[in-house]
Amino acid sequence: MASPDKLTIETPEQTSLEFSLAGIGSRFLALATDTAIQIVFLLVLVTAAFSLIPVARLAGMLSLWAIAGLIIGAFLIYEGYFAFFEAVWNGQTPGKRLAGLRVIKDDGRPIGVYDAVARNLMRIVDQMPGIYAVGIVVMLFSKQSKRLGDHVAGTVVVHEKTLEGARPFSGASSESVPRVLDTSRISLDEFRLVETFLHRRDSIGPDARRRMAAGIVRRLAPKAGLSPQPWPESERFIETLYEQVRAQGLRQ
Repeated sequence: MASPDKLTIETPEQTSLEFSLAGIGSRFLALATDTAIQIVFLLVLVTAAFSLIPVARLAGMLSLWAIAGLIIGAFLIYEGYFAFFEAVWNGQTPGKRLAGLRVIKDDGRPIGVYDAVARNLMRIVDQMPGIYAVGIVVMLFSKQSKRLGDHVAGTVVVHEKTLEGARPFSGASSESVPRVLDTSRISLDEFRLVETFLHRRDSIGPDARRRMAAGIVRRLAPKAGLSPQPWPESERFIETLYEQVRAQGLRQ
């Protein structure tokens, strides 16, 4: 039976991907950091805007333009901060990065720009009446600790833990896997499985990481014309396969 604080995803290749869900406490720690950064940005903006007002008056311009710019800039910082960083930092804001959290899709894939924008457009509702009361209530009734924005965008927030006790796969010999692999039989679902594993492997425990790599290799190595290999060569194979599929294009 799955733990309530875990998200387990069964891939089409019968390989399980497990993620540790972030709770209210860790998410609010990240939020506090992000809010502090937003306040700094706003203070810089206000200082810059009011310093321009005397200059605008000397130039015969209306100081209302500076005030309008201040209002627009404040709105962009308030509404766009989270969506911007989550879109360009693969599901992380500065606060989430410091707290070791990341936003991902329900199926384990990285989020896109649409997902980042959609989940954060609902933040104004989640934070009502100013203390995230709506968001907290929705999270308490959600098995995956989702706020309203997560439900709309189909996302979850997970912990990213530093891998301990496992030698990085780069320790495998570069000669253990051919430089050119046959990727013609790799399906889109299989490519997504490989991509998801590579994105998530550093947040997976050593034993689970090796089991997942072994399961992927058992499935895909024969399709690429190789025999399954033990860890860490298995991860060398997975990365090489990923790089070549991306370079050659996925043929369906």
